[in-house]
Amino acid sequence: MPLRFLTAGESHGPEVVAILEGLPAGLPVDLDALNRDLARRQKGAGAGPRMRIERDRARIVSGVLEGRTTGAPVAILIPNRDHAKWRGRAVPPFTTPRPGHGDLAARLKYGYRDLRPGLERASARETAARVAVGALCKQLLAQVGIRVGGYVVAIGPVQATALPEDIPTRWQQAEANPVRCPDPAAAEAMQAEIERAKRERDTLGGVIEAVALGVPPGLGSHVHWDRRLDARLAAAVMSIPAIKGVEIGAGWQQARLRGTQAHDAIRRRGDALVRPTNRAGGIEAGISNGQPIVVRAAMKPIASTLTPQPTVDLATGAETETRYERSDFCPVPRAVPVVEAMLAFVLADALLEKVGGDTLDEVRARVAALPRATWPEARVDGQPHRFWE
Repeated sequence: MPLRFLTAGESHGPEVVAILEGLPAGLPVDLDALNRDLARRQKGAGAGPRMRIERDRARIVSGVLEGRTTGAPVAILIPNRDHAKWRGRAVPPFTTPRPGHGDLAARLKYGYRDLRPGLERASARETAARVAVGALCKQLLAQVGIRVGGYVVAIGPVQATALPEDIPTRWQQAEANPVRCPDPAAAEAMQAEIERAKRERDTLGGVIEAVALGVPPGLGSHVHWDRRLDARLAAAVMSIPAIKGVEIGAGWQQARLRGTQAHDAIRRRGDALVRPTNRAGGIEAGISNGQPIVVRAAMKPIASTLTPQPTVDLATGAETETRYERSDFCPVPRAVPVVEAMLAFVLADALLEKVGGDTLDEVRARVAALPRATWPEARVDGQPHRFWE
């Protein structure tokens, strides 16, 4: 069975909900670890005033018994504390669509008589449910030696240029500052850039990098477009609100290089087949190759700005300016666990697709038996073949 999830809920509704189907039975569920990822989503420089209200704590209401998954769908509820201020309240009409948000597009698609139903569901509040799903997927991946983490590599014009070589060190250093950047000098400059944007009543975007370590070769497939692992990752990460670009490995840099410079040489060290570089980001021909999976996501500046932008009042037809709707100044640091969550979900889905298994013990045994990147396991017969006789 494929791994799949659904989310439900609105920004100011009673709660957001996630249902995750396809986890094997017997997976130990660490609710504290799940809640730590929810807390990470709410912390970071550039967060808006709502983050002072919400204190997300998940409640698992099905699919887990005595701390372990049962194989049934796992249902997760995350209450919205801000709902109390909206329940039963007469809400003023919202008629001025914000450039860059889904307000106008949702009105044209669904025929709403007011813009609020569209913005309530399009809100990034929905990503709390994704982070909860991703936390469970991380716990499954950890059972077979796969780790997932992320960090910020750019905010506005500020780029990180001194990242530690060791990936786990990047994760650790990123969590030590409010912009989640593992380059201390760049992190300081990023914080200053966010403060400048606040003073100027504007918003900032940036770039997030997420990495998965310990991924075995053979996840995904080249045989159909929708089974390619990089395509699945790109779609999943692009689905996050405000993400406008996704890169696997050194994708855009590779486009500027010649073929002899762009690819990762294959070397032999003992029996191991090794790569001195990882420009492919751990994926070749839509299949994981045993190298770290590297995904980079470009996040645009958030659409709700304190400085008004030109728009049209859809109630009167008059040109006017946008009305500020409470939001972040820079959502990039808070989006790191969301990108991690989508990476973890796709990898967990591809792993279960590859090995199957209804129980955690079956999954672990089958992953342990997968071929690795060694010459004895990759050896071919070297004989000629005839095609299409």
